[in-house]
Amino acid sequence: MTKKPAKSTPPAAATLPPEVREGQSIELLKELHILTREGKLNQDSRRKLKQVYHLFNFIEPLLRDLPEDGAGATLADHGAGKSYLGFIVYDLFFKALGGGHIYGVETRAELVERSTALAARLGFGRMSFLNVSAADAATDAALPDRIDIVTALHACDTATDDAIAFGLEKQARALVLVPCCQAEVASQLRGQKALALSRTPLAELWRHPLHTREMGSQLTNVLRCLYLEACGYSVTVTELVGWEHSMKNELIIARYTGQKKRGAAIRLHALLSQFGLQSLADQRFSRAPMPEPTAEAEEAAA
Repeated sequence: MTKKPAKSTPPAAATLPPEVREGQSIELLKELHILTREGKLNQDSRRKLKQVYHLFNFIEPLLRDLPEDGAGATLADHGAGKSYLGFIVYDLFFKALGGGHIYGVETRAELVERSTALAARLGFGRMSFLNVSAADAATDAALPDRIDIVTALHACDTATDDAIAFGLEKQARALVLVPCCQAEVASQLRGQKALALSRTPLAELWRHPLHTREMGSQLTNVLRCLYLEACGYSVTVTELVGWEHSMKNELIIARYTGQKKRGAAIRLHALLSQFGLQSLADQRFSRAPMPEPTAEAEEAAA
């Protein structure tokens, strides 16, 4: 008599890694290749899961601060990739709610198709995935006029700036950003290095190529923070996780207060001028024009 093959059963809760939270979809974690088919967690997946969990710990309070404890929240995730973040946030927060929606913004069509199919298979009905760039997403009819939370986890180079522009256009209540590969400012610093060295000793800070890259990255994020403050947000900058887990580790959290800081706009334009980056004023920071020089402005900048 031929024996029937034994049916595979999901691992019991007691055998799951302790990192897996109660109520999480085991199928989702396997589909994202965080858990193996046997329900195990390797070191690389553990590191990835730790990053996403830690980011969720920052996002959840922002969702809870919205009306009705975030029951109708909208979240747009830029540079979604395989949508690890979006799926985990949906699983841990949105799944139990009767409303709310997550939009994944991604330029790679195959990843959009894969995420759309996975959301349908899991019954995550309030997730949508758009094959569009962050720069074009603000005018895409598939997205609502208002988005509550904007996230961008390792959106490369200027994609983080596009996510900020999107958030401002959509009147986001909060932005959660982990920038990556900031090359635009470094490129401009590199292109006018000789002129800068003849003009100011500060140019020694980016004379060597390695320092140019690091200085460009640091300056990029400083400018972004000032821009958000000038546009009415309070800004916090911290580490996402320990540096041993990721070198792309700077976390920028911006909460809308409506109080546009004139001093931040003044400092923003002063830095652009000091580093020879005036061409970025209209391109990246158009919502924070240089205030008229007044006594009040000078006092705010002090």
